[in-house]
Amino acid sequence: MNNLVILPIIIPILTGMIMVIFRKKITLHRFLSVFSMLAVGISTLLLMSQIETSGIQTLHLGGWEAPFGVSMVADMLSALLILTTSIVALCCLLYAFHSIGRERELNYFYPLFMFLITGVNGSFMTGDIFNLFVCFEVMLVSSYVLISLGGTGIQLRESIKYILINIISSFLFLVAVAYLYAMTGTLNFAHLSIRVAEVGQDGLMTTVAILFLIVFSLKAGLFLFYWLPGSYSAPPTAVAAIFAALLTKVGIYAIIRVFTLVFYHEPEVTHLFIGILAAVTMILGAIGAVAFWDIKRILTYNVIVGVGFILAGAASYTTEGMTGSLYYLIHDMIVKALIFLLGGTIVHLTGTSKLREISGLIKLHPGLGWMFFIAALSLSGIPPLSGLIGKIFITEGTFEAGYFWLGGIGLITSLMVLYSIMKIFLKGFWGYTELTEEEEKGTTKGLMLPIGILTMLTIALGLGAEGIHDYVYLAVEGLMDPSFYIKAVMGGNLEQ
Repeated sequence: MNNLVILPIIIPILTGMIMVIFRKKITLHRFLSVFSMLAVGISTLLLMSQIETSGIQTLHLGGWEAPFGVSMVADMLSALLILTTSIVALCCLLYAFHSIGRERELNYFYPLFMFLITGVNGSFMTGDIFNLFVCFEVMLVSSYVLISLGGTGIQLRESIKYILINIISSFLFLVAVAYLYAMTGTLNFAHLSIRVAEVGQDGLMTTVAILFLIVFSLKAGLFLFYWLPGSYSAPPTAVAAIFAALLTKVGIYAIIRVFTLVFYHEPEVTHLFIGILAAVTMILGAIGAVAFWDIKRILTYNVIVGVGFILAGAASYTTEGMTGSLYYLIHDMIVKALIFLLGGTIVHLTGTSKLREISGLIKLHPGLGWMFFIAALSLSGIPPLSGLIGKIFITEGTFEAGYFWLGGIGLITSLMVLYSIMKIFLKGFWGYTELTEEEEKGTTKGLMLPIGILTMLTIALGLGAEGIHDYVYLAVEGLMDPSFYIKAVMGGNLEQ
């Protein structure tokens, strides 16, 4: 057992609780939030080192061994995602310091942010499907408040839609968990893998698997994404960026985890269904991104395209496809936060998100313009930036699985993504403008640091992809062979 496993959950939740007590100490809130994300990042790096040398790390809470107790499990997939989460969250916090506003800070913005991160990290780390539901709810309850914090008309309107769809998905989640427990007698992921393999994934079990897929698809924005564009456009930039970077990724993680560890016996049904949903999601998302001339709408539809592309690799259920999905998942968390911060800064400066009312920003803000250009290329997978490696592996994986149509759709929608983002760059930054520095609605003071950090990260992740290859390989090896996870969690209880 390893106590480091619990730190990415304990640190942010304790930090949030302290902040609630000292509500009006905003300087303290800012310091503690930064310290918390740095501490989570450092502890995760130590955890990754242990996983690399000693294998998957586990912690059985209360001393109850699996499958009887609550297990927290850190494999390389979980650790990579938590490390990326801490980096992205830190950058969004730095941006929020200069943009979120005093009123929101006094109304528990930072504690809610910490509780959101607690739910995200808990979802990545839990070894129990019911506790996955609990961590989902911690994350979602925090997001409900964050999306409406400030009380503007559009926030309240979109929050109703957002809350309603997540309540429905949470209800379906509980139904699916109840059926699964009735059929297997367990909720521990490792034990579920053993039991499903023993009883076989027959028609009823596959139906339950599809129900889980529907639940996670609602949360990830896969196919059933009608709630997402409005919901992610409504909150302030720092909140929208953390939503785009993390919330859909938790749903993606859940699909990858469950359909590689538990429901992997009928890939010709379940994984083909994931592939079809991914294809439809990419097509509809790309059409939306191309069709709109509103910055916020274009960016939110690109979130949808990314969800489909990541799960295209998972649908192939090949080593190459999974490798691509993981590379692209890490890339997408970073670049979505970056592109939302960039887009939000444009709106902050001009006072509008309508592209037809913006032009010539590069004259006054060349740094912002060229960082947007880099982010656009990275999002589209242009070499040598971070999106390239994932796209190559995902395309190779889909072709190897015989899903040529899925790989082809991924390549075509990538071109549509490039067009939609370059539309913002060419229209927003080039051309003639009468807007002077005095007439701008806001300033970039304090906003460029987090944007610069994320820009450097997407460049470094592209040029230095080989540096994380060993970690990605270990993560994919664990996904393709469930026995590693089962042995680490169950230990001597494999006969239970």
